[in-house]
Amino acid sequence: MENQILELEKKYWKAMETRDFNTVKSLTHFPCIVAGKDGVRSVDESTFKKMFDSGEGSRLKVLNISDAQSEIMSEDSAVVAYLIELEYGAENKKSSGKCACTSTWIMENGNWVCAMHTESDLKN
Repeated sequence: MENQILELEKKYWKAMETRDFNTVKSLTHFPCIVAGKDGVRSVDESTFKKMFDSGEGSRLKVLNISDAQSEIMSEDSAVVAYLIELEYGAENKKSSGKCACTSTWIMENGNWVCAMHTESDLKN
């Protein structure tokens, strides 16, 4: 089951790469909590859609996910942490970075959904 949570996380990132909002939406609990370099916020579905759409024209590529640790907390909650290497940019400008990520997944209506996600940029 712990591998299932990591596979869901990978599916989420793949949907972000391919700009597949419907998959991202189906894997997200709303409101979700997001924490990163822009601070901490609770995000409802309409705000999440605006955030997603604001990335139109920029590309995101997952280069690697490693050092994953996950734990099933109960039959309806799980946590996962991992390192991710990303390449992102628009047009001819590319950059890359590495983050430590954590996510909390909960069972909702028979499906796992992400209720909280954090990203901490790591020094290169």
